Amino acid sequence: MISLKQLTYALAVAETRHFKKAAAQCGVSQSALSTAVSELENQLGVQIFERDNKKVLISPIGEQILSKARDIKLDIDDLYMISQGQQAPLSYPLSIGVIPTIGPYLLPKTLPEVRKQYPDLKLRIVEEQSEVLVEKVRKGELDTAILALPYAVDGLLALEFWQEDFYLVTNKSSDIANRKEISSAELDEGHLLLLKDGHCLKDHVLAACKLQATQTDHSLEGASLYTLIQMVASQMGTTMVPQMALDQLVSHSNELTAVHLNEPGPHRKLAFITRLNYAGVPNIELLIKLFKGQLMHYCAPN
Repeated sequence: MISLKQLTYALAVAETRHFKKAAAQCGVSQSALSTAVSELENQLGVQIFERDNKKVLISPIGEQILSKARDIKLDIDDLYMISQGQQAPLSYPLSIGVIPTIGPYLLPKTLPEVRKQYPDLKLRIVEEQSEVLVEKVRKGELDTAILALPYAVDGLLALEFWQEDFYLVTNKSSDIANRKEISSAELDEGHLLLLKDGHCLKDHVLAACKLQATQTDHSLEGASLYTLIQMVASQMGTTMVPQMALDQLVSHSNELTAVHLNEPGPHRKLAFITRLNYAGVPNIELLIKLFKGQLMHYCAPN
């Protein structure tokens, strides 16, 4: 009889492409995991994984079996979620993904209140770029993820909870430091510092400013908003940051100031994404209510 344990171990190997890493992820010995996966293959009469000393490959039939195994595990997880719905809210473990241009600025404003109101919640946070998080949610490796929209999330449920504009951050010594507003036409795009490709914030800033990527200086790109801010402080250019990050990146600086981007907004929207049939949507809705309250407290609405 095929067991859920066998399917879980096989899916862990598929995710990590490594038996030792999969065993560590599942909290079992490598020999126990390997035995369970081999038993699964023997029961099915097919080889799911092709093994050698350097890598693990998935056979074509293995891809089909793992796809079905993933669906089975998601259905069982949903059964547990439904049963937990009869107990206290947000008492079942929850995994949340978040992108780097949201996590450091949203989570400090919201997690303390989450912990205060739901002390029994076991929360796992994964920080990755949008593309990775969307795939993890699709596969059920994450319950939900927090993204900035617009972003392609076809086939998933998107629950928006916040809207915000961008602000141009400049050195206080610049000619525009005393401005309250600035339009995209007034930007010196050649000195606009942006994140590297792969960060959706870069795409959102370009769209809000009506710019093409070729119009910016590719020799000055940062891996994080904090890096860009340090470059602005060193008078290497200007950058755009979302409203919720202003208090951490700009407000306490003696060298920087922020000017609102006077272009039609909101410039980005924040949303939880999850699977269409995810049984824990009521828990996400509770988090949305809490997040909105905290953001209204920390960030003046647009």
